[in-house]
Amino acid sequence: MHDDKTLSILTPDHPISDQFTAAEAAVDQLEALYAQATAFLARHFSAAVLGDKPATRIRAFYPEIRLTTTSHTKSDSRLSFGHVAQPGTYSTTITRPDLFRQYLIQQIDLLMKNHGVTVQIGPSDTPIPVHFAVAGNPGVSIPQEGVLEFSLRDVFDVPDLATTNDDIVNGTRTAHPDGSFPLAPFTAQRVDYSLARLTHYTATYPEHFQNHVLFTNYQFYVEEFEAYARQMLADPASGYTAFVGTGNAVLTDADGVLAAPLKLPQMPTYHLKRADGQGITLVNIGVGPSNAKTATDHIAVLRPHAWMMVGHCAGLRNSQRLGDFVLAHAYLREDHVLDDDLPVWVPIPALAEIQIALEAAVADVTQLQGFDLKRIMRTGTVATIDNRNWELRDQSGPVKRLSQSRAIALDMESATIAANGFRFRVPYGTLLCVSDKPLHGELKLPGMASDFYKTQVARHLQIGIRAMERLREMPLERIHSRKLRSFEETAFL
Repeated sequence: MHDDKTLSILTPDHPISDQFTAAEAAVDQLEALYAQATAFLARHFSAAVLGDKPATRIRAFYPEIRLTTTSHTKSDSRLSFGHVAQPGTYSTTITRPDLFRQYLIQQIDLLMKNHGVTVQIGPSDTPIPVHFAVAGNPGVSIPQEGVLEFSLRDVFDVPDLATTNDDIVNGTRTAHPDGSFPLAPFTAQRVDYSLARLTHYTATYPEHFQNHVLFTNYQFYVEEFEAYARQMLADPASGYTAFVGTGNAVLTDADGVLAAPLKLPQMPTYHLKRADGQGITLVNIGVGPSNAKTATDHIAVLRPHAWMMVGHCAGLRNSQRLGDFVLAHAYLREDHVLDDDLPVWVPIPALAEIQIALEAAVADVTQLQGFDLKRIMRTGTVATIDNRNWELRDQSGPVKRLSQSRAIALDMESATIAANGFRFRVPYGTLLCVSDKPLHGELKLPGMASDFYKTQVARHLQIGIRAMERLREMPLERIHSRKLRSFEETAFL
């Protein structure tokens, strides 16, 4: 270590930046730099908690990936990622390279092959906030607020909102302060912030999340998901290796007992895992667009391959029955939570790969084909609103808009999840189950559920799972199509 007396800043002795021609070696170096930096901060933080205020400022830096290309040579245009649009220098800060190892190897390898360049790995000039460096470290005792006799920010770096935002994915940052272009959609601080939030809201560690995510707004689906997980764990050929519940309780035996948490978090989350991360995560986001945005804001940094909403909705057509399915192919956005990030005039297109997978899954589970599917499923516009009690207002305004938009169903989450999928370049879809028909006097009241409805609800989660399993079989480049990419995109997926 060196002690810079001029600036009174103590930092670890980092090796100089180095060039790499192999992706795995590059990621190995990222892991080594990150481990060194966080161990340095954890050691000094523990010493500060137990002793006196440090005499110098303590600082360590995120590692970064940097590359430069000078050629306009065309890369493989079949891919929507893995290449840069123009010559220049590109960079991104990296956190938790252990968690993102396979993703980083894949993205770096594509860049090397597409552009014939090396990548430079070294420390960045972005400090690691001490909160993120010590989070989850069992060897570090976190003091209660007010225990420290000095202000934490006087000694250690704390989260900086200037680098903890969505300006890259929102298209408002086209270059970093040093002149390099963004290489990845999120900065390291933005990722770290979301990893911490995920642990808080879902009560499960980020490493348990799988590449296919189902969102629901109904507890029944959690019970069905656990039952399905136990069936899969009983079948050695299923490919599933574990089921993780809220509180990080791990089940590997189909007949085992899943420890119940003392209290449920805001968004109970469950993971049916595969060794390659291609399993399924189910998040019960509860009711409302704010929860839907919160969940997707943070899960997006994990770069999942697809997410879908499988929840309940209000049917708006007299021809629908309780228990009918709604496959969204368009969205009426009146949720308002994303208006500042994604204007309402931006169209949210249906994605063919997701639509086909969902329709095929409905056919598989219900054993209905073609025209007969119309008996139980409608395809059309789903309206998402932010007022759960919209029925209590004057009906002339809402009903007129719903009719003009040709909406066939209404809920409080689907358009938010789809819009955030569009914004974050995560493939999205929606399959809802009609649980009431408020325009036709069929409200959510006890005793109104028919046998047909109960049967359909039980099938609903199975359809979502089957659709995800179909998507898992598709090549990655087919799922992550160019439909979600803008004019100037980051090379990383």
